Amino acid sequence: MTRSTRQRERQAETEHEADEREGETEGVRSCPECDAENLVKSADRGELVCDDCGLVVEEENIDPGPEWRAFNHAERQQKSRVGAPTTQTMHDKGLTTTIDWKDKDAYGRSISSKKRSQMHRLRKWQERIRTKDAGERNLQFALSEIDRMASALGVPRSVREVASVIYRRALSDDLIRGRSIEGVATSALYAACRKEGIPRSLEEISEVSRVNRKEIGRTYRYISQELGLEMRPVDPKKYVPRFCSELTLSEEVQSKANDIIETTAEKGLLSGKSPTGYAAAAIYAASLLCNEKKTQREVADVAQVTEVTIRNRYQEQIEAMGIHG
Repeated sequence: MTRSTRQRERQAETEHEADEREGETEGVRSCPECDAENLVKSADRGELVCDDCGLVVEEENIDPGPEWRAFNHAERQQKSRVGAPTTQTMHDKGLTTTIDWKDKDAYGRSISSKKRSQMHRLRKWQERIRTKDAGERNLQFALSEIDRMASALGVPRSVREVASVIYRRALSDDLIRGRSIEGVATSALYAACRKEGIPRSLEEISEVSRVNRKEIGRTYRYISQELGLEMRPVDPKKYVPRFCSELTLSEEVQSKANDIIETTAEKGLLSGKSPTGYAAAAIYAASLLCNEKKTQREVADVAQVTEVTIRNRYQEQIEAMGIHG
């Protein structure tokens, strides 16, 4: 028998033994003390324990968790040695070095003036080299604009992430060329609000933006068409809770307004109408029916529509409901 044949046989035997051990591990094991098959793995110590008699069957399992213990969120944040998760809202997705501004060493002691000036120079150069070209600088500016407008509108973090992804897609498809960065960033935020089911009207978006309503609408239509963003029409009921909250109206009015929208929309009145104006008219009608009267001017100011729009939609809605005012 040649040496290569013996090596192959030895290797086959080793693999067979490994397969047998793996089969034993994967199969149902029982407790050697009470023969129970109710073995559980301890999450904190990585031990295999019998749930019936408490015998520790294995105690040298590899624990993939951290070696430190924490009993609340503050301790967990303090002891963790990993950074923040990646995010689309930063141009480098958060994968960068941050030099702290506190001018203290690892033990919390103040550093010398020579070290302070050195750290100041390092901090300055770190900020400069984070953006390697004009494209990254533009992206950094656009994402900061999205963050600023989202904060002013009070929309959640998920909307900012979606808006950042839409802007990145527009940038990669070269849709920014010939258009203002602010216009495309605002349009991305408007599209993200609609996608996440937290709609904001073009009037509200234009109030926090540096571009006018007409440019936002034009850029939004272009981007949604080029990127294939399938946008469903905004449901007027999405605006009702926010408008009612700002007008300090009761749950009864809110429920009645939703009923009016549902009933009249089924009869085809919503087609071609502004969802904000439609919601405002339904709230105005509901406030009259529930004896919590609000003037057309008050409702129009909150919904950012004209009183004429509310009057026209209101007349259509009460006629469709069969109510004689």
